[in-house]
Amino acid sequence: MWLAFFQVNKKLKKGVYALLKNRFLTESMEDYLEMFYRIIQEQGYIRPIDLSKAIKVKPSSVTRMIQKLDEAKFITYEKYRNIALTAKGLSYGHFLVWRDQTLKNFLYLVKASTGVEEQVEGIEHYITPPTMSIIRNLILYFTSHPERIKELEALHKENLYPDNNDFKQLRAWLFKHHN
Repeated sequence: MWLAFFQVNKKLKKGVYALLKNRFLTESMEDYLEMFYRIIQEQGYIRPIDLSKAIKVKPSSVTRMIQKLDEAKFITYEKYRNIALTAKGLSYGHFLVWRDQTLKNFLYLVKASTGVEEQVEGIEHYITPPTMSIIRNLILYFTSHPERIKELEALHKENLYPDNNDFKQLRAWLFKHHN
């Protein structure tokens, strides 16, 4: 029924997809929002040129993203002025920075040997807040029980990969894994 309705009204279909697309932050929007938050925390303000330099993209790309985040009410922006995070932007920005740092802390804690930054960049956009709570709790548990980390290290030495296969043809190995 819905499919037939959308096939009849392609204009409406485009509008619905645009609405669904704008309902969630894209990976790129999350990265920008995280950087807004970091820079504002560091220097108290942010200008589009600061963001352009920090993430090494063209000012025109930054301007487009600023407009999207402004429309979504994560930031407020007036041309030729500093960018300000809204309460919503502050909340999301804080979470995004916390998520990034928590994942890094976890991977370092469990002795992930290579490409921690790249691995975090690869998984952070797909992990849910409830799963992040579990990871935070694991960090708290392991730091309160350091003997468990030693047990985990021993298990890791015995069980590197399923069936002792190195899986080097998986896309994840493109993240500069060197042993």
